[in-house]
Amino acid sequence: MLTEYRSSYSEPEDFDDFWSRTITLAREHDIAVRTTPVETDLRTVEVHDLTFAGFGGHPIRAWLRLPKHRPARLPVVVEFHGYAGGPGAPIDDLLWSSAGYAHVVMEVRGHLTMGIEHRDDYFYRRVYTDAVRAVDAVRALDFVDADRVAVIGNSQGAGIALAVAGLVPDVSVAHFQAPLLSDIRQAVRTVSTAPYSEITEYLAVRRNLVEQVFDTLAYFDGIAFARRARAPAWFATGLLDDLVPPVAVFGAFHEYGGPKQIRVWEHNGHEAGGADDLAIALAAFRTFLHRNEAQQ
Repeated sequence: MLTEYRSSYSEPEDFDDFWSRTITLAREHDIAVRTTPVETDLRTVEVHDLTFAGFGGHPIRAWLRLPKHRPARLPVVVEFHGYAGGPGAPIDDLLWSSAGYAHVVMEVRGHLTMGIEHRDDYFYRRVYTDAVRAVDAVRALDFVDADRVAVIGNSQGAGIALAVAGLVPDVSVAHFQAPLLSDIRQAVRTVSTAPYSEITEYLAVRRNLVEQVFDTLAYFDGIAFARRARAPAWFATGLLDDLVPPVAVFGAFHEYGGPKQIRVWEHNGHEAGGADDLAIALAAFRTFLHRNEAQQ
């Protein structure tokens, strides 16, 4: 049963040292936050092109959406998009800004096996670092309340958000919908669909690299980050999900170090609860991110 499942994942002994060194190197670069207004016909929401220094000091782009009426410093929702997707158009995804949040969606480019043979070269080392720096960037904005930051995502985005929750344990709250890259070895064994099939296909013609590849992936597994996370968190999974298997989501959920809840959608796949999950997140975030606004 999923409620009884516990992963066999074992994290590397130098996991914390690896990530401490990685994030420290990134933070040696000035965050270099810049916002540029984007022209739209929206009446209640402003859109800005946000850039900041990520891994290696390289410029990273994101959309920043803000409610035009801002009587006080805003709580922030930092969102990461799904695999092979993108941050969308300026007027997409107006939910969080319409609900009174500053809303950031960071751009992610690359694929699952890029640099997978060594932890220092792996694609997600860069991505997770960029995501941590996205939180650093929004906290540097003078119209944002740095103490009220949420991280969210679906699929790859949820996996990135989970990594950030572990690497920045003072984020306020989190929502992870079908998180990719948790309990990775079990997930690869369980499903034969993309994106996990990219790892299978990679190893099918590199049979001698199996252990080397999974040694790399051990530094990027959501279970290790879940153990270090402390923010209240909501997980979601669909029992019919053939892209991110529910067993892998439960692998991370059971190890999560903060207060946690999980919603299981019996008749849904990778979309999990869809809009119903968003409604759960909206209600939860209001409790944690809109408190004490009257004192500001």
